[in-house]
Amino acid sequence: MGRLVRATASNGDVRLFMAITTDIVEKARQIHDLSPTASAALGRLLSAGTVMGAMLKGDKDTLTLSMNGKGPAGNLVVVANSKGNVKGYISNPHVDLPLNDKGKLNVGAAVGKDGFLNVVKDMGLRDPYVGSVPIYTGEIGDDIAYYFTVSEQVPSAVALGVLVDKDTSIKAAGALVIQMMPGANELLADIITFRLQEIPPLSTLIAEGKSCEDILNLLFDDMDLKIHDEMQISYECDCSRERVEKALIALGKDELERLKEEEELMQVECHFCDRRYQFTREDIQKLIDTIG
Repeated sequence: MGRLVRATASNGDVRLFMAITTDIVEKARQIHDLSPTASAALGRLLSAGTVMGAMLKGDKDTLTLSMNGKGPAGNLVVVANSKGNVKGYISNPHVDLPLNDKGKLNVGAAVGKDGFLNVVKDMGLRDPYVGSVPIYTGEIGDDIAYYFTVSEQVPSAVALGVLVDKDTSIKAAGALVIQMMPGANELLADIITFRLQEIPPLSTLIAEGKSCEDILNLLFDDMDLKIHDEMQISYECDCSRERVEKALIALGKDELERLKEEEELMQVECHFCDRRYQFTREDIQKLIDTIG
């Protein structure tokens, strides 16, 4: 479980989301057997997803983030909802690159920059909202900030941090999203940018035991900081055999007939939790019978 706090500062001119996602990223690491570089990449996108999911209004609203910059990490996908649940996967969970010139895990090179960040919001309407921007740096935090500013016209600062311990477990992870509301003084954004540059990295603060409130106070304690609410966040996969059966039925009768002939025992694996569902020829025939 993790924790997310929503707040405002400067008389409501600044909207704030702060999440500590250490347990979420560690669970993803264990499920997918992630390398340190993959943990940092997927962990950052998962952390961003928890915050963006919390921005959704409806109980059944969902959000999907996907990135593929043609780097060795391959495709990164995260799905989040408004209730604080998030899940994700990375095509190459064992991607491993030398440290970058700052001595940090080289997420940018792993993700690559020849592609797009896609954001799909399913809010129960006939057509989902789809936003897409070119990948800006591949470092993910910069890319999410670029998306907010360009696609949603909300000037934003995004800090995403994942600190991997020596034993490859996740020592600390989190997300901080700062958004300027319409009409906010431009000087305020400059002050916040300066303060962000002056404090230690987000993952360092979390590793030191700082809470969401501690970190927000570090930046905004003299700016009319108001904590409005909090929510529990967790890595949760909602896959089930019933959902897999519906997906197979959607393939159509002809395709199921082909699968029945070719596979004595078919196995379907969930990308998000690695759970496996097995279907015998008899199982496939039952699905065919439901189609009629």
